[in-house]
Amino acid sequence: MNLKTGNFCPLLKKDCIGLACSWFIQVRGTNPQSGQEVDEWACAIAWMPMLLISTTQEIRQGAAATESFRNEMATASAKARALQLAIAVGQGASPPLTLAQEGGK
Repeated sequence: MNLKTGNFCPLLKKDCIGLACSWFIQVRGTNPQSGQEVDEWACAIAWMPMLLISTTQEIRQGAAATESFRNEMATASAKARALQLAIAVGQGASPPLTLAQEGGK
């Protein structure tokens, strides 16, 4: 079944006035659901679902990148602590106490 959208504007309560409307915009990019290129004019309100899907995908990708960066920083921090401890012990210093060894203070 091939559905076609109507031309009725619920704000004006009549047919869309096209380029005379400030909300009639051009969107260029990639459709987040199909991956097809988009270069079309339509009402900004009609574009909202597609733009929200695209924004959600970008947020997910940003969150994944942030988590990956955090994991790398945690690994680097652990390696740096281990190296500092090895240097301190090699120089004859006593290893630092952990919270558990201090009695939870």
